[in-house]
Amino acid sequence: MINVEVAYALADKQKINSLRVPRGTTVRQAALQSGLDRIFPDLDLANSPLGVFSKGIAKPDEHELQNGDRVEIYRPLLADPKEARKKRAEKAAQAKES
Repeated sequence: MINVEVAYALADKQKINSLRVPRGTTVRQAALQSGLDRIFPDLDLANSPLGVFSKGIAKPDEHELQNGDRVEIYRPLLADPKEARKKRAEKAAQAKES
């Protein structure tokens, strides 16, 4: 058995659940076992993008966890980071012109 954590956060609410799971448990399996979908009813653990310690995992159904890993459940971005940077740069350029 190994110890892992599963974390999910919204802007106003966050939760980290500690789990003891069998060695060989995948990232997706730990997310499903976390029970966080009962706390966050809109959370789709079967399809959510997942990561371990801020690193996205391309194949969460295959990636096996190590003792002490923290699984992170990612939510969709509200704004595209590239677009946000572009808008800030445009705004800064306009401010310089004024």
